[in-house]
Amino acid sequence: MQHKNKVKVPFLDLKRVNAPYKEMFKKSFERFLDSGWYIKGSAVTAFEKAFANYCGTSYCIGVGNGLDALTLILKAYVALGRIKEGDEVIVAANTYIATILAVKQANLTPVLVEPDAASFNLDPQRIEAQCSTHTKVILPTHLYGQLADMEAISAIAKKRGLLVIADAAQAHGAMTTSGARAGSLCDAVGFSFYPTKNLGALGDGGAVTTNDSALAAIIRSMANYGSTSKYVNDIIGVNSRLDEVQAYFLLEKLKDLDKNNDRRRAIAKQYFNKIENEKIKKPHVKSWENHIFHVFVIQITNRDEFCLYLDQEEIGYLIHYPIPPHHQKALIEFKDLELPITEKIHSEVISIPLYPEMTINEIERVIEVLNAY
Repeated sequence: MQHKNKVKVPFLDLKRVNAPYKEMFKKSFERFLDSGWYIKGSAVTAFEKAFANYCGTSYCIGVGNGLDALTLILKAYVALGRIKEGDEVIVAANTYIATILAVKQANLTPVLVEPDAASFNLDPQRIEAQCSTHTKVILPTHLYGQLADMEAISAIAKKRGLLVIADAAQAHGAMTTSGARAGSLCDAVGFSFYPTKNLGALGDGGAVTTNDSALAAIIRSMANYGSTSKYVNDIIGVNSRLDEVQAYFLLEKLKDLDKNNDRRRAIAKQYFNKIENEKIKKPHVKSWENHIFHVFVIQITNRDEFCLYLDQEEIGYLIHYPIPPHHQKALIEFKDLELPITEKIHSEVISIPLYPEMTINEIERVIEVLNAY
């Protein structure tokens, strides 16, 4: 079926996303180049301060990427004696594999727990049944940009004396109804600044936010070879630092993060109001504040057929994610787990175009195509 006003709609156009910053980025790069200081300089310090203030935390430590952010938090808690190698960490079974990789890289034991079927986030009602005497951490992911139920998760953690560490790689700026941001809702939070994120760099980057001074100090040292001062190494560390030039770019984009998140919500509301097709299940939204729509994820039972239809109509899409973690060869030890909710989600979800620079014609075209399926 051919539709009127046929417009090709990309899933995401990063060139368009970054176009408003082109001249500022050029000036930022000139300042970076002229400074002669290219690692751990003034821009990283300024960004760490700005992002901590934005998140409402005392500390922000820039690191190499989002996976490193989570791994360093866990390793730092081991170094502090709060947890020990082999301890169990509760994670959502349908998270991106990086969350689980961080647990394994810290020599801890991931325990995969089914998500809530509506929100796709870790289901608090299932956590306690999976807890044991070895459980020491709950690690929720704010998947697709929507906050997990942190109030319920925090209550479980408090009752059992557990740490809560959040994966907020997709949730920059998501808020509770009281206005607390994703970066300040638990003991420590890991962020990614991968280019596609709501706050995206022009390369890899990540950060940790926390109010724990001891944790912040250990992470800062551990991310810099375990060094506390030049050529003095107190612990086994790694090299994971936010690039100075990326910090310059992130400082510029942070100024517009709330505005761009609001634009994402506005597009999402159009999708909610205008997509009317009984074959398509729209995402569950607990409240508009706590969802920043990193991606707009729908569910459809015959996904392969639907993808062919979108290809024909030139509507971009991605699947987040086609293979559940417990079916990945890298995580072969989980292959026999029975996780029906996770498997159903991974077989049915598909993300449709949603980013702030989409035009009215593109938005209307997506709606028209989905309604005609």
